[in-house]
Amino acid sequence: MKTESVPSGRSALLALQRATHATLQLIATELVDLDLTASEINALANLADGQGRTVSQLGAAVGARPTTLTSVLDRLERRGHITRGTRAGDRRSVLVELTDTGRAAAAVITQTLADVENRALDGLPAEAVTGFYAVLDALVEEGS
Repeated sequence: MKTESVPSGRSALLALQRATHATLQLIATELVDLDLTASEINALANLADGQGRTVSQLGAAVGARPTTLTSVLDRLERRGHITRGTRAGDRRSVLVELTDTGRAAAAVITQTLADVENRALDGLPAEAVTGFYAVLDALVEEGS
């Protein structure tokens, strides 16, 4: 279903940016004890499923170029949260995986994200939440 136009005076993209910044601040506050940057939190959250990823795959997941991601991975590796190694069958690809401390941090991050999301969406009608995810999916599709 197509809409005719964006409602005048209100931008969904600007509202999404504002919500993103507010959410990042909230998450940083709730995870202050982990002493991680937003980029480090994002990387660990995207590795939380336990699946190793190449730097390119992780960069696509977190929305960063591999060259930008390198400094984030350097910091996470120094802190013992990740390892970088070669991928079986392709020695040129660097595989990023969580360590035990990285898995523990990622679990805390995942739980915190779920808690924040549940609080934010609590009380909203199911149709509104479904519509919200539909908008997010459409924006991802537009950017792909």
